[in-house]
Amino acid sequence: MIQDILKHGALKTEAASAILLKASGLKRSYTRPRTSLWRAAEPLQALRGVSFELQAGQSLGVVGESGSGKSTLARLVMALDTPSEGSVELLGRNLHQLPEKELRAARRDFQMVFQDPYGSLDPRMAVERIIGEPLTTLTGKPSRAAQRQQVLAVLDQVGLRAQDADKYPHEFSGGQRQRIAIARALITRPKLIVADEPVSALDVSVQAQVLNLMQDLQRELGLSYLFISHDLAVVQHVCDQVIVLYQGEVVERGTPQKLFSEPEHPYTQALVKAAPRAL
Repeated sequence: MIQDILKHGALKTEAASAILLKASGLKRSYTRPRTSLWRAAEPLQALRGVSFELQAGQSLGVVGESGSGKSTLARLVMALDTPSEGSVELLGRNLHQLPEKELRAARRDFQMVFQDPYGSLDPRMAVERIIGEPLTTLTGKPSRAAQRQQVLAVLDQVGLRAQDADKYPHEFSGGQRQRIAIARALITRPKLIVADEPVSALDVSVQAQVLNLMQDLQRELGLSYLFISHDLAVVQHVCDQVIVLYQGEVVERGTPQKLFSEPEHPYTQALVKAAPRAL
């Protein structure tokens, strides 16, 4: 069981008090495509007024079943989609109101690690290019030599070797590929990493290794994580606070210990009951 091999519990950083990320009243509506000539297009409410705050140096877990709005929330936080209503503020700046040039510069401060370590890495690109790619979008990008040095530095941080920079994704295991994805997220020295189911595609023993690495990096670099997961065991052990999404709404929030030992909302109770290993 993963809780038996995770090295650390959730971080308790006393110095972390500043609000890094703030979501206020996030709503996102889509229009369902017409399924027939006689049925009109229907609106779909993916998020219904979601609000939360994430302190610097801490981790916020977002849990819920498929279709609850987790991925939509991640896209809004990453400014890959625009809310129908509400705002996302990073370091006090509304990401969705920034001019394109300023938003591109702001992306240095927030990066993402995706679920699939096989599909998220371009198989035609060497590791050095994959990891260094985010630097090419920044103003004042480093020289090629400086970029390689930065790539080698983050490879070392995630437990890979310098010679791995010249290899291709197919030469690595799933856990190693996810370490490459984490290195790519680290290359801009971000303050926030949005981790969307970052270990769900990995074996349990490898999950623990990757999660321990993420926590070590958090302690070393002062990172904050928005940690999206359906696995309550993972969230319980790596997050400081948790929000529970159900049909696009936050139905419960609190510490993992409180939510998973004394769940109040029927939906949270059902999640906990369905995942006894999280207890």
